[in-house]
Amino acid sequence: MRRILLILLACCLACTPEEPSEPSIILLMADDLGWGDTGYNGNPVIRTPNLDQMAKDGITFNRFYAAAPVCSPTRASCLTGRHPYRTGVFYANSGILRPEEITLAEVLRKGGYATGLFGKWHLGTLSKTEKDANRGGAEHPELYNPPSEHGFDTYFCTESKIPTWDPMLRPTEFAEPESLHKGWGYLKDGDESEPYGTAYWTGKGKVTGNLHGDDSRVIMDRAIPFIEDAARLKKPFFAVIWFHAPHLPCVAGPEYAEMYEGQEFGFRQFAGCITAMDEQIGRLRKKLQELGIDENTMVWFCSDNGPEGNEDAPGSTGGFRGRKRSLYEGGIRVPGLLVWPEGAKPQIVEAPVVTSDYMPTILEAVGLELPRDAYRLDGVSIVPLLKGEEWERPAPIAFASMGQFSYSRADYKLVGRDQLFHISEDPYELNNIADLDTALVKERLEAFTLWYESCRQSFEGREYGTESLKRIAQEFPEPDILE
Repeated sequence: MRRILLILLACCLACTPEEPSEPSIILLMADDLGWGDTGYNGNPVIRTPNLDQMAKDGITFNRFYAAAPVCSPTRASCLTGRHPYRTGVFYANSGILRPEEITLAEVLRKGGYATGLFGKWHLGTLSKTEKDANRGGAEHPELYNPPSEHGFDTYFCTESKIPTWDPMLRPTEFAEPESLHKGWGYLKDGDESEPYGTAYWTGKGKVTGNLHGDDSRVIMDRAIPFIEDAARLKKPFFAVIWFHAPHLPCVAGPEYAEMYEGQEFGFRQFAGCITAMDEQIGRLRKKLQELGIDENTMVWFCSDNGPEGNEDAPGSTGGFRGRKRSLYEGGIRVPGLLVWPEGAKPQIVEAPVVTSDYMPTILEAVGLELPRDAYRLDGVSIVPLLKGEEWERPAPIAFASMGQFSYSRADYKLVGRDQLFHISEDPYELNNIADLDTALVKERLEAFTLWYESCRQSFEGREYGTESLKRIAQEFPEPDILE
């Protein structure tokens, strides 16, 4: 009998699916989190213990860039590996992620991955029947563009911003007398409330349950079951988790605001919602450990752009020049982390990396390729960096946003036509040396002009091989930034 039992046990073990050899992937993104808003980057007040632990456990990218100084374009770059000027997502609430684009989710799903997106979408609207947030509804059905049309099996997301506490309700507003800084507070029992005007949507429609309290927790409550299901099925997964924190209106619940007692009210809301988000990142990593899949799961983290507001606002660039909407470092240099025990050597990386690098890096790491050879990417694979090898970026990173442009690589950064900074020695962009090296300025300007024209060609659909390009009444920005 014992022998029979042993044979049956051996058969059962032989039939048990093996753990997936392909790494799972998680893209975490904060919204309007400045380079200097985390503990591991030197913030002396804001508590981010789980991000700090990620920095210890994995790779810290000291020069990690969002592809744009505002949210929607950066999100497009994460999913396509292309600069948003190629894809037609020129600015926030501008364009949609067009169906002709190939996304990371589409390629991974064809490669056997479960795919899910949770949090903020902002690459199109989520309802054809009602206006939600800024756009869409029955008057603009052409803007309807949910994640399910771009390779995601499941989604739980909003079109755009929402409060970071009680996300479906409009928070209280105030202005601090000393700074005149506008801010928000959480709703207390008995306070009158009204809808904020933005909803959470899934493929089945509008969500109505489990939408109170901390928004980062609301998001993670949906992401974790998706991950658990994939783990149960022994299937690799691709989870995009895009938090709303700390985008305005940033609101901290009472327990998080109390952590910053003694600070200005507005700062308590800002810092508190960051700490609440950080807590959910810790919850996620703990769940990966419990499921036994943490060793072979890539967990990336970044922000979509620099901090909102002027220098009096609570967000910190860490001293870098400029803020959100600017192509100076403070608008585009953001926190960047990767933890992947099986594939990434813990280290501090000084080489410039950009959100467009996600696509080629991840595809090389998992052994998948884009279906079209002629499809131009702006990102490059940084797999050698992950292994701790010497690596130099093969070409500068180009930026363009609403009349601004810059062209940056490890040494020099061109900003507009007449500003040149030795960015590795002058990261705060204090000393314009354009007059000292006019030949380099001319060379970089010519190279940028060629790149900009290639973006126009991509936007016009030359790579797609189709005349059915979804225009949604868009035109490529005039090249007045070069005149």
